[in-house]
Amino acid sequence: MAELFNTALYEPLFNLMMFFYKAIPGNDMGVAIIVVTLIIKSILFLPSLSSIKSQKAIQEIQPKIDEIKKKYKDDKQKQSQELMRVYKENKVNPFSSCLPLLIQLPILIALFRVFMGGLNLDPETGTLVADQLQHLYGPLRDYFANTSISPLLFNWVDLSQPFWLFAILAGAFQFWQTKMLQLRRKVPKVPGAKDEGMAASMNKQMVYFMPLITVFFGFTFPAGLTLYWMFSTLFMVGQQYFYLGRKDKKEDKSQVQVLPKKDEPKKKTTD
Repeated sequence: MAELFNTALYEPLFNLMMFFYKAIPGNDMGVAIIVVTLIIKSILFLPSLSSIKSQKAIQEIQPKIDEIKKKYKDDKQKQSQELMRVYKENKVNPFSSCLPLLIQLPILIALFRVFMGGLNLDPETGTLVADQLQHLYGPLRDYFANTSISPLLFNWVDLSQPFWLFAILAGAFQFWQTKMLQLRRKVPKVPGAKDEGMAASMNKQMVYFMPLITVFFGFTFPAGLTLYWMFSTLFMVGQQYFYLGRKDKKEDKSQVQVLPKKDEPKKKTTD
């Protein structure tokens, strides 16, 4: 299993990063990571877009979902049947929002290994240690066998070590991205709206909780991984703007009502 993981994910990502490090003028490891990030997010563009659509659709039918959960709270089987009916009627797949996360998780694990071990350099020569060199493909292995590597971004940030500023920025971008998808609707002040208010409160807490978790891990993990997460989140923000902006325009057009023309005054006719 470990060998399959190395062959399918770790080594391709490691080689891709080292290829761009070698090819990009200036040999900047941070720029190489950003390029790899954009490539990965481009590959995951369609699954991510599907996830955004699903999350937005679920938020829009949330009042119906809350009503069903309250109405059939003592009959879980009936509740499940009614929820599936609502999902089917609104063409919503509640599991599609999890797909990009499931795809991205092994990629994150592979990138974690790349930044934790892939940037493991010999302190005297600055070259890759033998254990990492063997994961490179032929031409790259020959090149980096005697070539020192700088794990720096703009000759400033050591990407093999945690960096507090990247951790804070990653958390801020995570908050921005999550907040964009939050449905802005007021909880109705009517009897029975308590459960819906509690759900909205929990969703609001998650908006702040997830960015804090991101900051915590950002202070712990190598800055290279945090840099990936920063630009990955920024890509998602742009993707959400693209989709939500187009969706809002379509809704605005559909809501435009054509006003009837006023009756023109009849012309007087003279005999």
